Amino acid sequence: MRTRKAGLLAAVLAVGLTAACSNNSGFSDQTANQTAKPTAGKTSGAHLTMMIASSGDAETNAVNAAAQAWGQQTGNTVKVVPASDIQQQLTQAMAGGSPPDVFYGEANMFQSLVQAGQLAAIGDQIDNPDDFYKPLVQAFTVDNKFYCPPKDFSTLAIEINTKMWKQAGLTDKDLPTTWAKLEADAKKLTGNGVTGLVMSDTLDRVGAFMVEAGGSYMNADQTQFTFDSPANLKGLEYVQKLAKEGVLKFPKQVGMTWGGDSLGSGKAAMTVEGNWIIGAMKADYPKLKYMTVPMPSGPGGPGTLSFTNCWGVAAKSPNQAADISFVNFLTSKDQQLKFADTIGVMPSRSSVKDAFVADNPQQKPFIDQAANAVPQVTTVGFAQAQQAFDQQVINLGSSADPKQMLQQLQTNASALLKQ
Repeated sequence: MRTRKAGLLAAVLAVGLTAACSNNSGFSDQTANQTAKPTAGKTSGAHLTMMIASSGDAETNAVNAAAQAWGQQTGNTVKVVPASDIQQQLTQAMAGGSPPDVFYGEANMFQSLVQAGQLAAIGDQIDNPDDFYKPLVQAFTVDNKFYCPPKDFSTLAIEINTKMWKQAGLTDKDLPTTWAKLEADAKKLTGNGVTGLVMSDTLDRVGAFMVEAGGSYMNADQTQFTFDSPANLKGLEYVQKLAKEGVLKFPKQVGMTWGGDSLGSGKAAMTVEGNWIIGAMKADYPKLKYMTVPMPSGPGGPGTLSFTNCWGVAAKSPNQAADISFVNFLTSKDQQLKFADTIGVMPSRSSVKDAFVADNPQQKPFIDQAANAVPQVTTVGFAQAQQAFDQQVINLGSSADPKQMLQQLQTNASALLKQ
């Protein structure tokens, strides 16, 4: 459930990494502006270190098992280091000149690492790179260089309390496949202390409606931001309309912290969350009956958001041939399915989809939207620009001006490209 804290985490990562890359990083300006390319090295007898940001014992054990399996096949060893604070620990390791060979590359850290010359560009050296979902590849590509293969991903969908749905007299014909149906459903489900739709007050949720309106965050070649567009405005105004009607509220407005507890506590009949909600509901609200459906289509068609990270290889690693072999193993079809089974993540390779859905039918609404998902912005410093936007989202039903919000976001984000 990392993404429900994305705004705060992104701000911390951006500040910490920007500072680390500019102070005592051990890299000159010239090095930071160069593209880090993998170097040759032995593929057996290497001793690798891998740093991960683990969600718990299940993930740590799964990564350790994968590392041991690859080691047995190749004659290498891997020491897995679960970081308590991967941003801080990875930054310190990079600055000290002894980075882990392989690591989880968070999207919010990605461009900081690239600009500092600390990330090797290995994406095109991984087996069948075209098999990764294109939006995920886009998230880890700079200047047409594919740096690190996506590890796994999440998308947003709509979760619905099935008891409340039936009590409102709604059926499969009423599923929120369009904006009009979502609004009608939210109205019927609102009342008696229940709000039809409750979702987090952040770009990481309302942005999905901007995409459904035909909007985007950046242009195709990732050189300009496109927040201040008629399509994005239409999407944000739709969210505002629901908020003004009282059929959409944000968690703080119903005394909750995120969409999951809003749904689980009965304060919301519907919410918008990613597939991390599956584990959260099992742990926190095991008796709750709910169904998951894809995000609706808007004037621009279907759309959602994706959240991902990648398998990064340090530019200073002396074992890059072995690193690439290891990452190839980690992103293989069989290993992606093992991670999906043990951790609950969605595979980043499209060829794994059918097998994944067969084993995890509850994930189908999430992975079916992969091709229509817009990835997170990875531009250095964007967290602060997003934070200013997010602070206004909660007021969409009252004083916030969508056009002004998008103009401010456009201005703040564009300024980052000039630095």
